[in-house]
Amino acid sequence: MKRREFIGLLGAAATWSLAARAQQPDRLRRIGVLMAEAEDAAESRARKAAFEQALSQLGWKLGRTIAIDYRWAIYDLERGRVAAAELVGFNPDLILTAGTSATRAALHVIRTIPIVFAGVSEPVSQGIVASLAHPGGNATGFTNVETTVGTKWLELLKEIAPSVVHVATLFDPDTVPLTVLLARATEVAAPKFQVKAETIEVRSVAEIEAAIVRIAREPRGGLIFPPDPFTANNSKLIIELCERHQLPAIYGLKFFAMAGGLAFYGVDVVNTFRAAADYVDRIMRGEKPADLAVQQPTKYELVLNLKTAKALGLTVSDRLLALAEEVIE
Repeated sequence: MKRREFIGLLGAAATWSLAARAQQPDRLRRIGVLMAEAEDAAESRARKAAFEQALSQLGWKLGRTIAIDYRWAIYDLERGRVAAAELVGFNPDLILTAGTSATRAALHVIRTIPIVFAGVSEPVSQGIVASLAHPGGNATGFTNVETTVGTKWLELLKEIAPSVVHVATLFDPDTVPLTVLLARATEVAAPKFQVKAETIEVRSVAEIEAAIVRIAREPRGGLIFPPDPFTANNSKLIIELCERHQLPAIYGLKFFAMAGGLAFYGVDVVNTFRAAADYVDRIMRGEKPADLAVQQPTKYELVLNLKTAKALGLTVSDRLLALAEEVIE
């Protein structure tokens, strides 16, 4: 064979390979999704849009080559197990889960269907995967904040509101048990920042209200809200209470700051959903979750709401303004 003919064949093979990659399966593929927040929440809409747009860019056509079934407000194990069982009834090719509760619930119900998770902290210690490099089972995905971020939240809160001397971390331990470790990191770091730190567990709207009111009664209080689907589903109430009682607060979910919360520091989960679409695509095309390493965050973002800071009588330093990924005015 002549050299020119051989090179031509190589070029044709590469073209065929790309064409095969772009070609969609002839049968409709199905994905089930367990979302942490309520369907009407702005964050839910943003995550859904990011995921579906990323799939479209990868060549999947909603309603033609792929169908997606959603279940919403999965913030505890029982709700998650019921929803996961419902999704199994649709015979999905893959399940996408948002957060720890949804992922643990799905794994309790589903043993063989591939699972891609988004926004799970410490998946190894929770028994979700065998290791980050080699998940080993039917689940893989993308992690959220590490437990050491609790110290960073306290540092940022103290810099934004220097007069704060009493900080409480609020969360529901039943939805994200490892949030306890984030709160402990804050308590350990508290003496360094000359504050008293405590942890308050909340499992109902009434407990959220009571906790915030109690902190507000003490002088120079502040709040930290780690990523937690229960408090996330009550974000409007939390932001309103912090505003009413003039309490500075820092949040582990971005949409709090976008909706009027003082500050966010953490991982933008909307971007995580975009990344998750790539793993979904690869698994739907034949790769196995066990062989796809769990991905850790490569970027932490700071978002500052200057309108809220002004309402609280706070002046944000030039240093923080320079560090912020986004400043809301």
